[in-house]
Amino acid sequence: MHFRKHHSVKLLFWLALISSYVLAVLPQENVPELTPFNDKGNHFLAFSVLTLLLLHAYRVKYFTAFVLMMLYGVLIEVSQLFAVNRHGELLDVLADTIGVVIGILLYWLIENFLSSDNDR
Repeated sequence: MHFRKHHSVKLLFWLALISSYVLAVLPQENVPELTPFNDKGNHFLAFSVLTLLLLHAYRVKYFTAFVLMMLYGVLIEVSQLFAVNRHGELLDVLADTIGVVIGILLYWLIENFLSSDNDR
């Protein structure tokens, strides 16, 4: 059962990663409004969730997760330079960075809270 659960989180991570990339390079007028947030809020939310999923699915070190997610954020912004009606923004990378840091902090808090619960 644990293997299936772990496998499902990996699948969810890859679906979220691919979906976020597709949404990032689609022409702006074709992107559905999925959240009530603005562009920076969407970046923050997406990168927080992606970081949580990455850490849970692959159990990578926090620094590794940070580097991988930052590379992904830069990849998106560079890709947008070649996409129709899109453009890369440094502020998007900043929103990504904040999302990654919050995702790591949330994961750390959850891990520590759960491990302290199991110690009781």
